Amino acid sequence: MSWIDYVVLIGTLSAIALYGHWRTRRDYDLGHYLHGDETIRWGTIGLSVMATQASAVTFLSTPGQAYESGMGFVQNYFGLPFALLVVCAVFIPIYHRLKVITAYEYLGQRFDQKTRLLGAFLFLVQRGLSAGITIYAPAIIVSAILGWNLQLTILLCGLSVLIYTSVGGTKAVSITGKWQMAVILVGMAIAFGMIVHRLPRSLSLNNAFAIAGTLGKLNAVNFSFNVNERYTFWSGLLGGFFLALSYFGTDQSQVQRYLAGGSITGSRFGLLFNAVLKVPMQFFILLTGVMVFVFFQFEKPPIFFNQPAYEEAVRHDSAGEFAALQARYDAVFAQKQKDLGGLTNAMETGGQGALDSAKQAVLRGQEEIQKIRGEVKETLKSYNPQLETKDSDYVFITFVLHYLPHGLI
Repeated sequence: MSWIDYVVLIGTLSAIALYGHWRTRRDYDLGHYLHGDETIRWGTIGLSVMATQASAVTFLSTPGQAYESGMGFVQNYFGLPFALLVVCAVFIPIYHRLKVITAYEYLGQRFDQKTRLLGAFLFLVQRGLSAGITIYAPAIIVSAILGWNLQLTILLCGLSVLIYTSVGGTKAVSITGKWQMAVILVGMAIAFGMIVHRLPRSLSLNNAFAIAGTLGKLNAVNFSFNVNERYTFWSGLLGGFFLALSYFGTDQSQVQRYLAGGSITGSRFGLLFNAVLKVPMQFFILLTGVMVFVFFQFEKPPIFFNQPAYEEAVRHDSAGEFAALQARYDAVFAQKQKDLGGLTNAMETGGQGALDSAKQAVLRGQEEIQKIRGEVKETLKSYNPQLETKDSDYVFITFVLHYLPHGLI
């Protein structure tokens, strides 16, 4: 990172925090702290709900997931719009009528205090565990950018989040979440534009998508009834519906956001905002990951994306195993470059026979690269059995750090 990147980073974080403090400077009572007030509009509710669900995990891991396995993950969200309609029609009127602040307060009124405490306890345990993953994702980014120790970075991120949420309260978190989400979405759009811009000039966008499709990355919808398939339209519709219904209907991290407004209408519009935009947003994030994959077909990616871990292992490689694997990788990638050139030429001028032959050559090259990467991961495990060899979380941050201009990182 350059000094420009640090200025942008510190300036953005400071501006959002100061804005939240300024907007809530006169909110002194406990009700505003826990519940917000009627000044929170549906747009703020909608973006805050989206920001709460779409943590750094979404914007860091999801492109990497698309890089590895394609667009199929988007199917998990197909049931979400229908679940939000149910929440708007059933849950929100009940919560507002009973004037509850938490979903578990409703359990206390409907059943008894023990049920309320059990629900709250389970929520705290679940959120506590998931918070570890949520904090881990931005810690990866910060440690990669600043070169800090990952464990120390996790601790600092956790303390920052604790202070931020404790000082601000619900209204401040909702208001600042709106701007955080706006910054993230603009950043993703810029990143997508930069990926397309950095593709070879001879490669049209249609051909870029064709290459992604050839290599199995555009499998967005799968209507198979095979229960062994990881992502299908049907599992996303049914499982996604009940998952979203439980999450948005009963999880306090979401209930608190849409109850922060002053009316049923505001809460409903905030959730309907998510019902309309959540699936397209996830589709776009996955598509960004697919375009990163296409970009790295023409620009040689690292043999292992978690470069600090890889470099540490290389330093202890007295037998030269990694050097041999790297040499094989370089040779296969160079040949694949030629095959990709043949494929793009066949797309423009060749017949079906030439196109099929070129596709097979590219697929063979991709399979060989995946095989070498698998061997690298096994070798890394032999040096460090505790190492997490799933490196997809580092894919998008690798592109951001090495290929975005200063000031955008």
